[in-house]
Amino acid sequence: MNIIIFGAIGDVGIRVAKEAVSRGHSVTGVIRSLEKAEKLPTGVKARIGNASLNKQVGELSRGQDIIVSAVRPPEGQEPQLVAMTEAVLEGAADSGVRTIVVGGAARLQIPGEEEHTVLSKPGFLPASVVPIAKACLEQYQMCMENSNENWTYISPPALLRPGGRTGKYRLGEDELVVDSEGASKISMEDFAVAILDEAEKKAHQQSAFTVAY
Repeated sequence: MNIIIFGAIGDVGIRVAKEAVSRGHSVTGVIRSLEKAEKLPTGVKARIGNASLNKQVGELSRGQDIIVSAVRPPEGQEPQLVAMTEAVLEGAADSGVRTIVVGGAARLQIPGEEEHTVLSKPGFLPASVVPIAKACLEQYQMCMENSNENWTYISPPALLRPGGRTGKYRLGEDELVVDSEGASKISMEDFAVAILDEAEKKAHQQSAFTVAY
């Protein structure tokens, strides 16, 4: 399968690239400048482009089987996430390529508290991550209103950090997935596993899901 990744040298994108290469896929990572090519994992082809420009997204993704959008704006520019994702989806519509959007957990309901989501529950999120959480919620809403493009939206659990690859995770839809101790977490490596599994199985087309241990 031919996979192109926007945000390929970010925390999630780089792990998606490594996982895809390990499975034998042909992987292209989109970067802003050649100087950043050395950050791409071995086996990933570099292409220069800007995820904020839908025309470039369309041109770069032609001939690909799937787009993974793992873009994240710099700190302080969080609202740009919605426009960036919209540009990716518009470009994907032009090239006719399915897109997996790496989103956020803000939309997920708190187990046992139907009136609250991760974002709306007072004190659930540190103040420092509220701006990107709000942007992720808008990103999700924008996807849900989009009935034309072939997209999938994946939400991480409450805690997403670097760690080991186990290849194991549990699936959820609109509720935060928690373990027996009430923790909601997964390593970035296993989050990448879930993204590649979705790319291969196409289980959540034009819908959203989440994963956690």
